[in-house]
Amino acid sequence: MKIYVVALITSKPEFVAEVKNALVELMQETHKEEACIQYDLHQDKEDETRFIFYEIWKDQAGLTKHNGQPHIKKFQAFANGKLQETPLVIKADRV
Repeated sequence: MKIYVVALITSKPEFVAEVKNALVELMQETHKEEACIQYDLHQDKEDETRFIFYEIWKDQAGLTKHNGQPHIKKFQAFANGKLQETPLVIKADRV
């Protein structure tokens, strides 16, 4: 069963460009994953510090594997101290 995810990431203002570049790299690597159906990055028009991922995964196993990938771990290490808050991740089913 497909898994739909929305992830909200908010950068500290002084790190917006760095965080954006890291998120673009994360997106490019994630697109290579077999279970990734869609993984789109957006930047809020009214708040440039806020980034939104819209994701579709083949199944929970694929999403779980994604969360353990080296590029996810690399971003987590990079983001330490550069984000305003812990990313908000919402998993959903399509209605």
